[in-house]
Amino acid sequence: MSGAGKGGGQGPGMPGMPPPPGKTRHTLVRRLVLPFQEFFQAESASGIILLICAAVALVWANSPWADSYFHLWETHVTVGGGPLVLDYSLHHWINDGLMAVFFFMVGLEIKREVMVGELASPKQAALPIAAAIGGMLVPALIFVAFNAGTPELRGWGVPMATDIAFALGVLAILGDRVPSGLKIFLAALAIVDDLGAVLVIALFYSAGIDWAMLMYGGITFIVLMGANRGGIRRPAVYALLGLALWFFFLKSGVHATIAGVLLAVTIPARTRINVPEFVASARAYLAQFEEDGLRPDPAHPLTLKQESALERLEEAAEEVQSPLLSIEHAIVPWVAYGIMPLFALANAGVALEPEVVQGVTSPVVLGIALGLLVGKPIGVGLFAWLAVRLGFAGLPAGVRNAHLVGVGFLAGIGFTMSLFIANLAFGGTTLELSKVGVLAASTVAGIVGFIVLRLRGNPGAVTRAAPEGR
Repeated sequence: MSGAGKGGGQGPGMPGMPPPPGKTRHTLVRRLVLPFQEFFQAESASGIILLICAAVALVWANSPWADSYFHLWETHVTVGGGPLVLDYSLHHWINDGLMAVFFFMVGLEIKREVMVGELASPKQAALPIAAAIGGMLVPALIFVAFNAGTPELRGWGVPMATDIAFALGVLAILGDRVPSGLKIFLAALAIVDDLGAVLVIALFYSAGIDWAMLMYGGITFIVLMGANRGGIRRPAVYALLGLALWFFFLKSGVHATIAGVLLAVTIPARTRINVPEFVASARAYLAQFEEDGLRPDPAHPLTLKQESALERLEEAAEEVQSPLLSIEHAIVPWVAYGIMPLFALANAGVALEPEVVQGVTSPVVLGIALGLLVGKPIGVGLFAWLAVRLGFAGLPAGVRNAHLVGVGFLAGIGFTMSLFIANLAFGGTTLELSKVGVLAASTVAGIVGFIVLRLRGNPGAVTRAAPEGR
């Protein structure tokens, strides 16, 4: 490797090989920004699919084929055998199994944002953290005000959540009418919100604890941390250990999805070689490849020397990319276009029976709906304004207070996380009522947020876009 690196030092003298000034730094910035761009695009498109799946679930649950909808999710699926047998309904497999992968992705996002994103420095993190805290605290207090002293108080965590896919989807529709800094702020806010939801689920929505299984889970987590510290980077190792971690948490009484977040913490985030070293090595391997001549005819096989150069170049490319980024890049499409839509299809179906229709003004529905519709914009806007006013944070470029109000409404789109917590908190008719509150409030919050941001958008962007619109 060192010899190759030295050989690569001759690369700048070769035609077409030297990078323009600042190319290496630009490449590093692109590598850090690209995952966020891909994540934003995937989450935005996923919001449309989620909306379709939610609509299908609602129509299906109230159609002549409603029985098939509810019977489908109660179908039992058995995996394994002996002491390791798992026999759960399809609904349970989705909510406790597939959603663990969703929470794994959430954990990867949180870790990346803390290391290189908007949460990497106290000054950058102050605004989204303050907004997220307000956006969780005020809705929870509103729900408590409506349900204090009742068994339904257990659902105080339902209106705390934000669905990042729907929220970013609305911003994507607005395009350049909103500043790019607002999109980054909303993504960071939603990620902090997700972290809050994870803590709430772990601390307040876990069943009776099986301490032996929890201990085994803890030992598995320590082994995973040891693998990280030992320089193990193969995804298969973390996948197998992560599966064991999920099993122990599933049996422990602590909600199994928490295992996904803990697994994400252990995924290596650092590269094995730095960017300048990779560039030097790549130049050396490309020079070695060129030495045997370039054959335009694909019928001619590569020489042994060229194949060796390609193998080394591939190894170098793997070493310069962190496992965290490569794994996140690989699972985002599966989560955005598979797991989350399936969750929406399985959980958004509400049979509008007479008792459900009559209960739309119940404290549960009002607590959830007003928590999301009123509590979120007040909490996000007020706490963000206080953070700026007190000097703890500053507004991103181009972002005004009116934008914060619009983002506050978008944060009121609870959907995925709110439905998830509702399933943990309630059952029976109360669960159905909570779904009505979540779906109705999320719909209205998205519409209001869109209108506010469209009216308060970037005037320059609107003016420039007008001629094209004609």
